[in-house]
Amino acid sequence: MSRGMAVLVDELREYPHVRFAVKHWCHMVSDESFEELHAFASALGIPRGRFQRDHYDLPPALRAQAVAQGAREVTIDELARRMAGPRGERNRGRHARRAARR
Repeated sequence: MSRGMAVLVDELREYPHVRFAVKHWCHMVSDESFEELHAFASALGIPRGRFQRDHYDLPPALRAQAVAQGAREVTIDELARRMAGPRGERNRGRHARRAARR
């Protein structure tokens, strides 16, 4: 992982309602850029077609591999605040507005 790059993974969660064979996964994002996220995903062997607008979903084995390669484990709340892209910007704005009201 390059200096300054922060790839983040949240905790594994169960999604029993989905029609997929895999029912447990986490999200992987970058707090720097999508280019860095794609490079990290590529190094894990994840095809670019698995990118979902601002994140990749990882099953347990790939999550463990990502952590072994330097991804940082964070809560879903921290991941949402730090993620790159428009959704991350919205999340940071909401967080700042809530903090200002306290």
